[in-house]
Amino acid sequence: MKKFMEEFKQFIARGNVMDMAVGVIIGGAFGTITTSLVNDIVMPILGIFTGSISFADLSMEVGSAVISYGNFIQAVLNFLIMAFVVFCLIKTINKFHRKKEEAPPAPPEPSNEEKLLTEIRDLLKEKR
Repeated sequence: MKKFMEEFKQFIARGNVMDMAVGVIIGGAFGTITTSLVNDIVMPILGIFTGSISFADLSMEVGSAVISYGNFIQAVLNFLIMAFVVFCLIKTINKFHRKKEEAPPAPPEPSNEEKLLTEIRDLLKEKR
């Protein structure tokens, strides 16, 4: 049991586990942001074009059971909208990262030989 606890401590102390924990926490916060974006901005805009249709109220009764299939349709629609918004955000972020990577490096400083040859070339041009 003691060896098991030592292995567990080593596992927890690894950098990957800590990185993953930070990722989960930030992912949860980002989930809240995207949920707000979908519910508070995207859905009202879609409501303007669709006449404020809400699928959540759709249901049917089968015997004494009420099947609320509208909630499922609304959840799928919310997922698709959220996935699209996240896709657009990630695509934009990746675009900025690519621009940073693609920036051309500054030309290297000419060597002493190149400087000397340039001076000789310029002097020869002047004599002509």
